Amino acid sequence: MRRPHIRSLAVAVAVTTTATGLAGTALAAPATGTGAGTASTSPASVVGAAVAVAFAHASATGLAPGDELHARDVLIDPEGARHVRFIRTHRGMPVLGGDMVVHLTRNLTYAGVTRAADHTVKTVATARLTARQAEQKAAAVAKGDAGGARLVVDARDGSSALAYQVRVSDSDTTESGGSRTVVIDAVTGSVRSNAVDQDEFLSPRLLDTLRRRGETISPAVGTAPRSASSIVGSSIAGSSIAGSSASAVSSAAVTAGRYPATAFGTGASLFVGKVPLVTTRTAATTYVLKDPSRWGTETRDAKGAELEVFGQGKQFTTTNDSWGNGAVSSRTTAAVDAQYGITKTLDFYKKTFGRKGIENNSKGARAMVHFGNKVGNAFWDPYCDCMLYGDGDGTFFKKPLVVLDVTGHELTHGVVDATAGLEPTRYDNLGNQYGEPGSLNESLADVFGSNVEFSANNANNPPNYLIGEKLGLSQKFLRRLDKPSLDTLEQTIDYWSPAVYDTEVHAGSGVSSHAYYLLAEGSGKKTIGSVTYDSPTYDGLPVTGIGRTKATAIYYRALTRYMVSTTDFHDARVATLKAAKDLYGADSAEYKAVDRSWAAVNVTAANTPAARN
Repeated sequence: MRRPHIRSLAVAVAVTTTATGLAGTALAAPATGTGAGTASTSPASVVGAAVAVAFAHASATGLAPGDELHARDVLIDPEGARHVRFIRTHRGMPVLGGDMVVHLTRNLTYAGVTRAADHTVKTVATARLTARQAEQKAAAVAKGDAGGARLVVDARDGSSALAYQVRVSDSDTTESGGSRTVVIDAVTGSVRSNAVDQDEFLSPRLLDTLRRRGETISPAVGTAPRSASSIVGSSIAGSSIAGSSASAVSSAAVTAGRYPATAFGTGASLFVGKVPLVTTRTAATTYVLKDPSRWGTETRDAKGAELEVFGQGKQFTTTNDSWGNGAVSSRTTAAVDAQYGITKTLDFYKKTFGRKGIENNSKGARAMVHFGNKVGNAFWDPYCDCMLYGDGDGTFFKKPLVVLDVTGHELTHGVVDATAGLEPTRYDNLGNQYGEPGSLNESLADVFGSNVEFSANNANNPPNYLIGEKLGLSQKFLRRLDKPSLDTLEQTIDYWSPAVYDTEVHAGSGVSSHAYYLLAEGSGKKTIGSVTYDSPTYDGLPVTGIGRTKATAIYYRALTRYMVSTTDFHDARVATLKAAKDLYGADSAEYKAVDRSWAAVNVTAANTPAARN
């Protein structure tokens, strides 16, 4: 495993256990016993047992005196397994690279661990730098405004170092003045990591390539609207009050004079024609672009400011529940695409996996459009905990980046942040990211982003295994899963080699994206929908697909149960095999197909690097 940057730990240490609502209070080693306990589905019982067995099996988990575990997530599988995701502190300090998942049996006995760091965190030296000195250095490195420094233990790179972690806002080294998280060695003063906090859809490297080629991104807009009947039907089917009539629900609340009330409007989007929108009626002639059927999911207007606080955005309102005009002349139009894409992403995760929101905590997703001045990008921002969409720079990118699969891709970064927390191993001075965990993160965003399209099944945005096919690029897509190397803009790769460790993450994402496609659809030439695919294999041997539904289930289970912040491609192979075994059995055709799909992209047990820490 390689060195990650644990951005998510910059937010908080004691995180709420999102799947269960269990508070992530600190839990140290138990005074006595191993805590095997009895079978229980109580989250508190599961966490308590996981802590007990984690310390009882310290040789496997790497826990040491002074360590405490903070439960971040609890998953209770119907077939009996229990999984608790922990972040760790050492002597009260957050441990970067200290995350782990403890696996339990139905009877709450120890079944294994998945660790980000393969070494024990040792007692660290005394700081020689003051917090103020660390803040000054971080501000100078990131060229922005430093927040307060806090002491952490940096357990990445196979060592334990005392360090300061500093968030630097308004950084001149990021697009549109975003923030960076800088980790400064508290003894030597060296910079241990300097990471961009926002996940940018278009990387600095890609934008530079487009400029050098003189190519612009100008997506085609103005697709044909659907009929009124299909709009209303889709609106109800996608909401939590399916089976009710839109007019009946709205009129009942209005007749009773109760506000806010659920309402059903329509939006004229840039990219998918007219779409249904579930909104909130706050008065007789006032509607807000906020969806109460999806936990209050809302899109707001950043009004050209570089906001990272959602509450500072301006609400979109209308008097007639009709939104946008299908063109950029209306500020609301981009909000229609954003809100539609976000709700379709939430619907995909809920109906496919039962996931209730991005963080699985029954809270709505949030977005701001018109972010910044001439920003040609879209971001998942973990500090805002929301999507941010720029309007384009007016030169190379001429429209808001509110395309459906872009939204599905970026919100999946939020899902990854809430689960495995996969992180790049390093960043360059321009903000480009490198390393296999970061590549896997980008790949999963593409995999589930394409699944959002399949789930939405919108005739104006036909589902496929292409990413960014609506962006207007000369190669007709940004990335694709069947043969990633057809993407010449980012020079995406088809197969693993040791060089992938230092490959830019969007280029490196091709390894696992290709493995997923082969698992779902198999190798060779085929036409799916209106797109022709021809997926090769590293060894020239064929792969028989098991179908997108099963492949997606395996990858999601692997992400949520068996991946951690440092998971690389060989670890991902093991994680998906474990997931396939859980779901279908070790002797199943599905398990064998997973193994074969990874071999087809040159990821095998035999070529696993001996040392990756």
